[in-house]
Amino acid sequence: MSWTRKVSCTPTPLRAGRLPDTPGPHPTGFALLPWLLLGMGSFSNLFQGETANPWIGGLGLLTFNSLYIYVSFRAFVKEKREAPSTHVALGLLAAVTCGLGLGYGGSWLLFFPLLGLATGAVVRMPRLRLTGAAVTVLSGVVAFVRDGWGGLDIAYATWISTIVTAAILSLSEAVRELRAAREELARRAVEEERLRFSRDLHDLLGHTLSVIVVKSEAARRLAARDMDAAVAQVADIESVGRQALTEIREAVTGYRRGSLATELDRAHSALAAAGITPAFHQSGPPLPQQTEALLGWVVREAVTNVVRHSGAARCEITVSGGTERVRLTVTDDGTGTPVTAPREGIGGTGLRGMTERLAAAGGTLTAGPGPREGFVVTAELPVESAELTVAADSPEMREPVRAGIG
Repeated sequence: MSWTRKVSCTPTPLRAGRLPDTPGPHPTGFALLPWLLLGMGSFSNLFQGETANPWIGGLGLLTFNSLYIYVSFRAFVKEKREAPSTHVALGLLAAVTCGLGLGYGGSWLLFFPLLGLATGAVVRMPRLRLTGAAVTVLSGVVAFVRDGWGGLDIAYATWISTIVTAAILSLSEAVRELRAAREELARRAVEEERLRFSRDLHDLLGHTLSVIVVKSEAARRLAARDMDAAVAQVADIESVGRQALTEIREAVTGYRRGSLATELDRAHSALAAAGITPAFHQSGPPLPQQTEALLGWVVREAVTNVVRHSGAARCEITVSGGTERVRLTVTDDGTGTPVTAPREGIGGTGLRGMTERLAAAGGTLTAGPGPREGFVVTAELPVESAELTVAADSPEMREPVRAGIG
């Protein structure tokens, strides 16, 4: 028995409030060309011999059409629309329209609505008010001179064509600018997500691998004289590896929530395995979970650097918090040599990644040799800003971004 899967080709309806993915081609001057059919009456008068001085009328008709087409195609490109040559051509078009209207009247007055279309396509607010009013008054005066009060319909048609054309084209440009802004925001959101992922991955793997290396060395040293202690170190390696797998999965999906107490326990284990005496001091009120998450990242990175680079015998971690700000200090008595700066172009690594995290929350990070010896890392963070920042980085807040990426 064979199975056939049917694929539906029915287009998916748009979600409420969502723009279509394919906006269609950008409008061009061809959109205004069909309106030239308003001049068919004048063209018919020329061929039927009902126009005095047909050569002058024919030349005027040719000039009007040429200027109208020139202005129409330049009106849809912003740089060309705002160029002086376009406005000069529009002025010449108005002069030719007035000359044909005053000279012939009748169906030749229908060129004024075409002039209104060209004006609405070229001129934008706030100059459109004055320019549109001037074109309307000009058409009304010429139509009144030729056809009396009945010619005022031409003035109304000119005004409507000017305003409606300008409104439609302005709305079209606004929609496309908003679409371009949305695409730019989506692009930046993708970049931010990539930066977050690379930063989290570096911080997770850098610390975890350092702990695994240190504990592996300790297990190798202890294996010859104390097998039970070596087995305990191996068990710790297994635990750290399993925890790292869990954290990497959570970092990929964006659900990781750090804990300062957990990171301090891991720091104690890593420092002790490396032969560095740990010392922890904490004071102040309990910290919100979001604040602890950021400080936990700092502890993880700073302790990793102490284990890998400092050559220290003692490491002290101090957390002092208040109702508005909290400070974390990691001090060691090592060589005081700063960590090698990351190469240009590699983002989200080491202390620079921590600086970016804290800066996004309104905090600061300083790192450098201590006043006497060793290396000091100090992080300060406003508690409320940290809550807002981490909340904005939550999976629920990032979900629309992921939907836009896909």
